[in-house]
Amino acid sequence: MTCTLATSLLLAASFVRPPGGELPDPDGRPADMGKPVKVFVLLGQSNMLGFGKVAGEKPGTLEHAVREQSRYPFLVDDEGAWTTRKDVRNVRVMVARGGGMRVHANDWLTVEGKKIGPEVGIGHQLGHALEEPVLILKSCIGNRSLGWDLLPPGSPGYEFEDGGKTWVYAGSGESPHRWEKGTEPKKIGWYAGKQYDDDVANAKKVLEELSTYYPGATRFEVAGFFWWQGDKDRYDRGHAAMYERNLLRLIEALRADFEAPEAKFVCASLGQTEEGANGVEGQILAAMLAVDGRSQAHPALKDDVRAVYTHPLSQGGASNGHYGGDARTYMDVGLAMGGAMVELLRLEAKEPRATKR
Repeated sequence: MTCTLATSLLLAASFVRPPGGELPDPDGRPADMGKPVKVFVLLGQSNMLGFGKVAGEKPGTLEHAVREQSRYPFLVDDEGAWTTRKDVRNVRVMVARGGGMRVHANDWLTVEGKKIGPEVGIGHQLGHALEEPVLILKSCIGNRSLGWDLLPPGSPGYEFEDGGKTWVYAGSGESPHRWEKGTEPKKIGWYAGKQYDDDVANAKKVLEELSTYYPGATRFEVAGFFWWQGDKDRYDRGHAAMYERNLLRLIEALRADFEAPEAKFVCASLGQTEEGANGVEGQILAAMLAVDGRSQAHPALKDDVRAVYTHPLSQGGASNGHYGGDARTYMDVGLAMGGAMVELLRLEAKEPRATKR
């Protein structure tokens, strides 16, 4: 891996705002519905869901950031009301209690409710850069690990020494998540990859009923995936040790499941972890930076994958505390992830894309 801390800081900062200055206010016009919808699937755990506080006068809320700190002016119109992007559809689904799918959001992108996630920044970046209709499709739930709940299909089991014992870690479809070598595993009511299966199935269900979630749409293209996760894996040394392997498999599996072999992939690190950190958090960060196509660790991903180093954006917060609910973290990480995706799409086009005025 060739990324340095200085390089990572520069890359993170460069994507917070588009080249040339701040994002403009959305123009309120719908996208060209004669073009297929560009779909971007958002996956991960609780911080991808979003815990950024919207209302309130205290620093850290979105209202304070916009009205007192003059940040994110594109989020409010001249009257001070939240703007709405009529070219970006915001859909969020989750596994319902007892199974099935529950729809939590299905509307044009705006600020609503008590909390936001990175989808707001992501959606504004993509809506500004792309002329096609954009669908932000979030399918995830909190407290899930890549090494167990979200384990990609086809992942083999492995052995790992921990606490003076050798453990066998479950491969795809196996249960429980680990057992001591030489003992008989006792299955539980969950299996490796169960959450991956559920989240992907729910996202596919939305796409099967496209016009229900993007009015007037008849065609779509899955153009990219966003991944903000890693907190739960840091509590298991065996999961952290395999994070790079599992992340590579995740990219491959998502492309196959959504029949999108050229779809781009952007992940974001845990904000509390600085490059050069030791232990499990250092392993997870190193894994993300390694899959970034600029690291040269995996040359095939050169123009396809970006990792956003979020430590400079985290306002001193940590993933397990949901960054203190600071909306600036969720906005800045979303803007950085969206900017990274825009850059990948421009690389694919081999020339700058036209932007809407």
